[in-house]
Amino acid sequence: MEAPCRPELVTNKKPFYLTVYGEAYLADSLEILKSIPSHSVNLVLTSPPYALHFQKEYGNATKEDYVDWILPFASEIYRVLTDDGSFVLNIAGSYNKGTPTRSIYHYKLMVELVETVHFYLAQECFWYNPAKMPMPAEWVTVRRIRIKDSVEYVWWFSKTPWPKANNMNVLRPYSKDMIRLNQRGVRATKRPSGHKINSSFDKVKAGGSIPPNVIDDGTPTDFLKFGNNSANDNYTKKCKEAGIKIHPARFPVALPEFFIKLLTDTNDIVLDPFAGSNTTGMVSEYLQRKWIAIEQVEEYLVSSQFRFDL
Repeated sequence: MEAPCRPELVTNKKPFYLTVYGEAYLADSLEILKSIPSHSVNLVLTSPPYALHFQKEYGNATKEDYVDWILPFASEIYRVLTDDGSFVLNIAGSYNKGTPTRSIYHYKLMVELVETVHFYLAQECFWYNPAKMPMPAEWVTVRRIRIKDSVEYVWWFSKTPWPKANNMNVLRPYSKDMIRLNQRGVRATKRPSGHKINSSFDKVKAGGSIPPNVIDDGTPTDFLKFGNNSANDNYTKKCKEAGIKIHPARFPVALPEFFIKLLTDTNDIVLDPFAGSNTTGMVSEYLQRKWIAIEQVEEYLVSSQFRFDL
């Protein structure tokens, strides 16, 4: 086993488990966040319980209370981030109870994070999840008056207007059309939109195409498309073998991988305050980033150890 290379920022609580690069804590995340030194974390990447119109078994605040519930966490996240650090937040939309209309709770949260906590909105990204169920069934599959909701928001916030980021780390293979274009050469022209393209518009030197802000799994589409219903990965198989409940709202590996590559360097510190099955920690581990995971449901932390063969 390699020599440990951990964050060692939490001094008031013993870790639930350790790996070479990381530390997982069974605790209230607000308590742990308050103990972490200011300006010490490079990336906070998380997916808190959503404000859905029905109660989930892992707990979730109502839409009416959601903004007030999450702001104390956000304030601590702002404090612990380095000045060039980022906060990546995955959050889903929701319907208003009893009507086929959409809630705007997540937009209210975005505004509060910018205007009250003083984050900058670096970029809005979108995760297309083809595995999402057609819910609420009342409006989608019974009355057939709404279409399937398959997109979740992934908001990239920063502490200053200039967070550390490098899209060269997440380039994608060129499409066949782009390869043909590069072989033929780029001619100077002006598009109908008014954008000018000159002969120096040469993408071959970059080594790949710049990804869109709609996240997929790297297949030849322009979407950030990740299913989260894997039934045969190591984590899922070992949970079944051990008779342990599988976390019902897991990150697909490609989602944290994309942002960790984009926003951090080797040995930077990544924090997930709502770790669940700790996909963020696992991805950080194999990318050689130090990591801290916090989860208050012991069963989820126990099963998350399968991700590291502990």
